[in-house]
Amino acid sequence: MALVEVEHLTKQFARGGGLLGGRTTVTAVDDVSFAIDQGETFGLVGESGSGKTTTGRCILRLIEPTGGSVRFAGEDVLACTSERMRAVRRDMQIVFQDPYASLNPRMRAREIVEEPLVIHRLGSRDERRERAAELFRLVGLDAAHLERYPHQFSGGQRQRIGLARALALHPKFVVLDEPVSALDVSVQAQVVNLLMDLQSRLQLTYLFVAHDLRLVEHICRRVAVMYRGRIVEMGRTAAIFASPQHPYTQALLSAVPQLDPDRRPTRAPLDPSAFDPRADLREVGAGHFAAV
Repeated sequence: MALVEVEHLTKQFARGGGLLGGRTTVTAVDDVSFAIDQGETFGLVGESGSGKTTTGRCILRLIEPTGGSVRFAGEDVLACTSERMRAVRRDMQIVFQDPYASLNPRMRAREIVEEPLVIHRLGSRDERRERAAELFRLVGLDAAHLERYPHQFSGGQRQRIGLARALALHPKFVVLDEPVSALDVSVQAQVVNLLMDLQSRLQLTYLFVAHDLRLVEHICRRVAVMYRGRIVEMGRTAAIFASPQHPYTQALLSAVPQLDPDRRPTRAPLDPSAFDPRADLREVGAGHFAAV
């Protein structure tokens, strides 16, 4: 059963308008549609500027979409009043990409983790402190360090604090916006394993935004590939990796580093003039769609 349903989502930004030029419109997300099943990890991949992060933030209404619809557990998120949206956000959270920029350096770790509880006026002071300690232990941190400031933690530990904050309100759906891309490779596997363990224990549903295709192949059941604001291919991860149909997907996968040093890489060049960027998705296999 689909927990999140995105239909014809569009986001446009106005650019310019200064003294020397007129205003222009940039379409960052262009008619994007997909659904995420309850308990699923759905991957959204593409190069920088493809619109994947904007899509994730539009779903949560951290950025207001220009058009389309987003339904969460059957409810139209874009039609929610500000008061209702405040309640819905308890079930929809985000872990940001940069663990250095996403934590307030002036707040102690305890205050950061408790902040959602304070905003939603949940629990007494002692109950919030107890919940913060519980969350710290849940993400593999020592509750004795709750009084430390963000700069006193490593990058991987800071991302765990961000995850603890996201889980404070018992959400059902979490947008993971490139959650390990800013971390050392040695730490990435630890954080990913933690995310998978928490998903199993807490029955979470993830939208995993990433550009690391090997990571997506490992953890995502289905994946959508974005190119210039549009989804150009979507389906089961194994099927797309085994037989990519869109030229952009082929080029993207061919750029993934090979583990075998004796295997010569075969890069697939991308020629944007060789395909229609406005083509609609069509089914090319069982549950496999491509804009070809």
